[in-house]
Amino acid sequence: MELFCPRQTGLWNASAKLHREEIESGMGDAKGHQNAPMWREIDGLRQQTVGQLKIKYRAVFGWESRSNHKQFLLRRIAWRLQANAEGGLSERARQRALALAEEADLRIRAPESFLKELASPRGKKPRDSRLPAPGQWLSRQFQGQTVSVEILATGFRYQERVYKSLSAVAWHVTGVQWNGFSFFHVQGRAERHHGR
Repeated sequence: MELFCPRQTGLWNASAKLHREEIESGMGDAKGHQNAPMWREIDGLRQQTVGQLKIKYRAVFGWESRSNHKQFLLRRIAWRLQANAEGGLSERARQRALALAEEADLRIRAPESFLKELASPRGKKPRDSRLPAPGQWLSRQFQGQTVSVEILATGFRYQERVYKSLSAVAWHVTGVQWNGFSFFHVQGRAERHHGR
């Protein structure tokens, strides 16, 4: 079966090639004449507008196309017309495709980032996994003083004041913009926490 390819100079060239191959291979003219209406129909698709192709797509496939791309519609319709006229995949090919699909590794667990996002209440960012649990403390020495921050469910407490981020605490302590995780030496799961 010669498949439709819009890059060829014309659909009739493909049809003529198919017909010539059938004659050279000894196949009768019956099959060539049998598919001539299909080739004429495919050739006529090139003059149709996108709207007309979408109507034809619905008629051929039985559902609407979401695409408005003329070449896509033309190729899909031409393929379907050829498959209807000359037969689609063999039953053996269909069975092989099903077997391959069954053997494919399918994701059975959602990505962790999706689960975190799903678990957090709407509008709230998920809790950073590098932080210790609420109620724990982070401490560090800075200019001879111990800076201790209590981890809260919705922020960080330093000297009886609540801050939204560790960076805000670091800025308050140093007067300079810091990355809060770097300032408190938090790496991976926070290892530098002390209970009080």
